[in-house]
Amino acid sequence: MNNIFDLAAQCLFTESIEVKLKVTKLAAQLAAENRLAFISTGKPQLIAHTVFPLRPILVEPRKLSRRGLSTPEGRASLLHSIAHIEFYAIHLAWDIVYRFRDQPEAFYRDWLKVAAEEALHFSLLSQRLRGFEVDYGDFAAHKGLWEIAELTTHDLLARLALVPRTMEARGLDVTPGIIKKFKQINDSESVVVLERILHDEIEHVAIGSRWFRSFCEAKGLDSEDTYIAYVKRLFKGKIRRPINRELRKQAGFTDAELARLENLE
Repeated sequence: MNNIFDLAAQCLFTESIEVKLKVTKLAAQLAAENRLAFISTGKPQLIAHTVFPLRPILVEPRKLSRRGLSTPEGRASLLHSIAHIEFYAIHLAWDIVYRFRDQPEAFYRDWLKVAAEEALHFSLLSQRLRGFEVDYGDFAAHKGLWEIAELTTHDLLARLALVPRTMEARGLDVTPGIIKKFKQINDSESVVVLERILHDEIEHVAIGSRWFRSFCEAKGLDSEDTYIAYVKRLFKGKIRRPINRELRKQAGFTDAELARLENLE
């Protein structure tokens, strides 16, 4: 029987995008058919050993060019940046499975579901990019999401606080505005893809919220205080405003958490 940790390694430690997507799809299918083992064997490799394709070229976020949506190149550039986030999100979901052993089976099933949906998002965006005669890797990108993963390698609560509940939750704030802009220029094909992504990402952040609260409760920690403490201590960026309170509440944030986030320096 296939083991989820072996499949995670197959995705994380290959350069091939095709193999990463194929393995993720296979793992989701095996899990749905109850033909996947969740027994940990051996120790995970260092996160520094994770393999990514040679392209796109990675640069500092401030060095990325900004293009308006008034041109096809501008629209392709924005969609490429979202595709890059979704591609790294596949690895983030697999890494939380691979790195944090001896968790409940439901934990691994949840994050495998996330990995499979991120892979679908990436595939949909890649297909849309081809409509602009662009492939993933044609524009530069940055690795901000993965730097957060590297920072939280040894602390599952930190990983849950900073990746789904901070970095990915930001997508709930900005994606509705991006969808609105694509609607204004009548790019219905991109709108369909972005709306699917937004729908799924609400649940992905909610999964992070549920497990964060569950693990806090098991440790006797106040989840709201613990979340804010992790953000203050480890998150190096700014909590950008405005926060989409409606979508974040659907994703498991409380009013108290959102108020405290909005008041952070």
